[in-house]
Order: sequence, then C-alpha cells, then structure tokens
Amino acid sequence: MKNILIAALILGASFGAVAQNNVSYHGKKITDKGAIPATQLSTKMADKDKLPAKVEGTVESVCQAKGCWMKVVTGNGQTMRVSFKDYGFFVPKDIVGKTVVMQGQAETTTTPVAELRHYAEDAGKSKAEIEKITEPEKELTFVADGVIVKR
Repeated sequence: MKNILIAALILGASFGAVAQNNVSYHGKKITDKGAIPATQLSTKMADKDKLPAKVEGTVESVCQAKGCWMKVVTGNGQTMRVSFKDYGFFVPKDIVGKTVVMQGQAETTTTPVAELRHYAEDAGKSKAEIEKITEPEKELTFVADGVIVKR
C-alpha cells in the first residue's frame, strides 16, 4: 500500500512538472532572450544578404510530411520559410498558430520553381495549385539552429 502511494505521488508530481513546461525545444537548445519580432526582421536585414538573428513569430503553416519546414508570419500578409540546419531536426506538425523563437541565419534567397512546387506538395496543396507555380520567388528565408515552440 505504501509503495502504491509513493508511486502515485511521483506520477502526480511528474504530470505537474510537464503541465508547467509550456515549451518544447528542437535542435540546439536556445533561450528566447534577445529575440526580435519577425515583423522587424526585414528592416534589420536592410540591404544585407545574410544576418545572424534570433526571431520570435507566429507559425502560419508547417510541412505536413515531416515537420521539416515551417512558415512564420512576418507581417503585411507575408511569411518567411524556416528550414532547419543540415536537416538535423524537425518541428511538430500541429503548431500552426503557436509562437516560436528561432535562432540561426536569415537570408534573402531566390527559390526555384521545382522547390516551390515541392513545398506546395508538402503543404498538401492541390495539383492545380501546384501547377500554377511557374516563377521563382525572391524571399526572406531563415535557417534555424534551434527552435522553441511555446505551447
């Protein structure tokens, strides 16, 4: 009886600890200190091609195949594609609308049509929507070393 009570207390304490941990870490463990809002990133980039940064924003979409990329809202109806360094980690597929903090490298890139179509397929777009992609896109992207998902 005493062992059952001890086991119940340990189990209850562990659930309490999990319930209070409202974040999950992916890739390199980082903190949210010094993160700038995603809405300010393009201004910070100015005329730079690359910029090391720590950014906080809201997830707009996630790769539904594996969680191997996400799009974060940057404001004015725009999003930024976030990939993960060396394809070394993924994020949960159910984090749309969640706040994330990511640390890594912001870049201005041109994404070829084939890659854009691949991303559209990963996002679950229809064949008709995918076929409408005919031009490469110049966009702000981010390669993250680490991501915090705030639950």
